[in-house]
Amino acid sequence: MRELILLRHAHADPALPGQADIDRPLSAEGLAEAEAAGRWLRDKALVPDCVLCSPARRTRETLEAVLGVVGYVDQRLEPAIYEATPGTLAGLVDDHREVGRLLLVGHNPGLERLAALLHSGQSGDYRGMPPAGIAVLSLRDDAAVEPGVADLSAFWWP
Repeated sequence: MRELILLRHAHADPALPGQADIDRPLSAEGLAEAEAAGRWLRDKALVPDCVLCSPARRTRETLEAVLGVVGYVDQRLEPAIYEATPGTLAGLVDDHREVGRLLLVGHNPGLERLAALLHSGQSGDYRGMPPAGIAVLSLRDDAAVEPGVADLSAFWWP
């Protein structure tokens, strides 16, 4: 079995006048949430083998806080994650099929719709992946990433 971990960025500050959405930083609350997410992953022995992260500042800061707890992990910024559809995210996951435990750090609605699509086969079935929420999905090693192929093995939020 391989695992896909979906981590939504933690709470971010609102955009300042003239500030682009992609440049919004984590709030103090968000930093605490991200550190808690890292502790949960560490305590559940769910340290990823590889991370794909949106280039948005809030996702990068979430990942930095998580890695501050779990330690260094191979990581790549993946521009396609920002504002991604579930189909785009599924394609990224499928492109990394060789990774035993892959972590995607991104945004809603894409992450929660991907979790629903992989688990139930319907992207609109679930709503409710809160900031810093984590969904862990298990897939067979040889399984292509397609609707209904995964089991939801854990769900956590701060």
